[in-house]
Amino acid sequence: MARTFNLFISHSWTYGDAYDRLVELLNKKPYFSFKNYSVPKDDPIHKTPNDTLLYQSIKQQMRPSHIVIILSGVYATYSKWINKEIRRAQTEFATPKSILAVEPWGAERTSRVVCDNADRIVKWNTDAIVDGIRALVDERLS
Repeated sequence: MARTFNLFISHSWTYGDAYDRLVELLNKKPYFSFKNYSVPKDDPIHKTPNDTLLYQSIKQQMRPSHIVIILSGVYATYSKWINKEIRRAQTEFATPKSILAVEPWGAERTSRVVCDNADRIVKWNTDAIVDGIRALVDERLS
């Protein structure tokens, strides 16, 4: 029986095309099943009246995930939300969430903040990403 991986993919809504491409890669991978707990651009969660409620809503989305995937483009360095999500993944759950950093396709520079906090860093390649997910979940469950 195939395992289903619960994923929270942190991303900047401003750069949603990279998020969409990543989800598409994962959807096309044979023998790989996942549930996406991310917050897409059109989710009503964006209508929360303040940052505190948005923070709590994102935490609830992250709660059931096995790992947190972060696109490590340079924009991540300047995103207050990605930095908060790193801290949340590492400190706000009984068992910290592992972080998988995915370097964007063709990127010459990546976010030092994301790379310094990642449990594993992979290139923008479907097999590398899936192998990274499987390895981090296996480590977490062992």
